[in-house]
Amino acid sequence: MKTTPIKGRGSISNRTPRFEHFQRERFDDEWAQAEPETTPKPATTVSLETARSIISRNDSPDIGFEQSINPYRGCEHGCIYCYARPTHAYLNHSPGLDFETRLYAKSNAADLLRKEFSKPSYVPKLIALGANTDPYQPIERRLGITASVLAVMEEFNHPVAITTKSASVTRDIDVLARLARKNLVRVFMSVGSLDRTIARTLEPRASTPGARIEAIRALSEAGIPSGVIVAPVIPALTDHDMEKILFSAKDAGAKSAAYVLLRLPLEIADLFREWLAAHHPLKEAHVMNLVRQMRNGKIYDSDYRTRMKGTGVFAQLLEQRFKRACLKAGLNQTRHPLDTTLFSRPPEQQPQLTLF
Repeated sequence: MKTTPIKGRGSISNRTPRFEHFQRERFDDEWAQAEPETTPKPATTVSLETARSIISRNDSPDIGFEQSINPYRGCEHGCIYCYARPTHAYLNHSPGLDFETRLYAKSNAADLLRKEFSKPSYVPKLIALGANTDPYQPIERRLGITASVLAVMEEFNHPVAITTKSASVTRDIDVLARLARKNLVRVFMSVGSLDRTIARTLEPRASTPGARIEAIRALSEAGIPSGVIVAPVIPALTDHDMEKILFSAKDAGAKSAAYVLLRLPLEIADLFREWLAAHHPLKEAHVMNLVRQMRNGKIYDSDYRTRMKGTGVFAQLLEQRFKRACLKAGLNQTRHPLDTTLFSRPPEQQPQLTLF
């Protein structure tokens, strides 16, 4: 049944979570309608959550970090392709509109992190911020949880790598610059397309592509090591922008670059196809055929060896284009690991004795 896109939202529907016993599906009962069915505009709600732990750990060989922190669950940026959408099903919410409107903020994130760092058994390793949901999504301006986490990082001299689609990262430029002087931080800006028209519907509440490039410039001028991630690369829709993004980021001061092919696990596949049909109906079949070509004939292949880059001729061409552009732009020439040797636990403050 045809639905109308919602301005300012990436998802068009609120598909039933996969763990629900009953699945609800719209269908055409052939009763004539004067206008296509519209979905009410959902408001953003934020629930404060008392988390039990704050550091997530993984041992996947295709991910360059073992530890990560996500201050928020759900993401108001509304990127239709976001691989974190299926995690909302664990909250009994839809990976569709619920993911971008029903948000959770870990209000005790900084306290939990301080306790974790204070344990004698803790071994410092790089922590990634933004591995799942964006640490600088719009509600960060009001809640400042990411900023409080960075304050703890500085307190303990702990290395952190940030990935975001928001120019709001520059709000923390002072603390980031202090961390950078100790080789304790690196910031990656994710840019999938320079086309504002595509970005407006693909990732409706993220910063504009131009604003993200300018954020790289501001970070670089402040001495903060910055890079760009061309993500996601969507065949026949955004892949033609790869070289433009890399050269624009380099001109803004980026030193490193990476790219990630479109990933469509679980509910994201249907949500993305729904988005394609609404915004790019003439390209839908072509895009999905290319996706299958790069995923061994499937919509998605979770094999860790290929899930980030894909397989097949088109994927090989993308990789060659990326390497050639990086070489020409002078990206990825040198890259030094962040420092873990400076980690230290501040001395505990003892209560003062009083006579009375």
